[in-house]
Amino acid sequence: MTARRNYYGGPVWAVGGPGRFEPGAAPAAEAASRMASAAGPTPDSVDNEAPEPVTSSREPVDSSVVGEEREPGAAYEPRVDGAGPDGQVEPEVEFDLEALVAKAEQADAYLELARRTKADFENYRKRAARESAAAQDRGVAKLALALLPAVDNLDRAVAAADSQAGGPPTGAVDGVDTLVSGIKLVHADVIAALARVGIEPFSPVGEQFDPQHHEAVAQQIVEGATPGTVAEVYQRGYRLGDSVLRPARVLVAG
Repeated sequence: MTARRNYYGGPVWAVGGPGRFEPGAAPAAEAASRMASAAGPTPDSVDNEAPEPVTSSREPVDSSVVGEEREPGAAYEPRVDGAGPDGQVEPEVEFDLEALVAKAEQADAYLELARRTKADFENYRKRAARESAAAQDRGVAKLALALLPAVDNLDRAVAAADSQAGGPPTGAVDGVDTLVSGIKLVHADVIAALARVGIEPFSPVGEQFDPQHHEAVAQQIVEGATPGTVAEVYQRGYRLGDSVLRPARVLVAG
């Protein structure tokens, strides 16, 4: 009987010596050989063999297309953001685009509304300024119309004082002169006050008769006057800016 060592290091006993065949020895040796083949190479053979270099035919993997299926060997085409494998826009991206478009349209609507509101406010401000100025002019005109009769009386008083200045002395020169001077001062102050609010008198002697600015009291032939012109002014007229506050009462030459 001879002892042999298998892959696991244990003895394998074979009946009979060298050159001698014993029944049962061949099947035992064949079984041990099969077990060694199934278990793999022995440590001695592993240490003596050089490792073969590992090669791979696998292509580099792009992290941007992980999970994307494509045929082996096919050229890689970058995918547009928001587009699926078939080139169609994904529903989420399409929804985001529609939301952005809606917000842009809403912003444009708000901008247009702000512009219209600003334009309406400017028109309102101008209209309010015009109405305020017109109301002020109406108030001034109403007050002036109430004062004009007194101004006319002052005009007559000044005219009478001037006509009496060249007449015979009355014996109370100092008192009359003082009274006339006072009347003239009051008259000048009233005319200046009216001028400060835009009211000015006008006396259209020699001008062509204009029914919008003149009121004809009478018409007669006046020597040296052109027919149709103002020959004499009975009462001065007054203007407030470009409008006639009171027309002048005149005599028209015929």
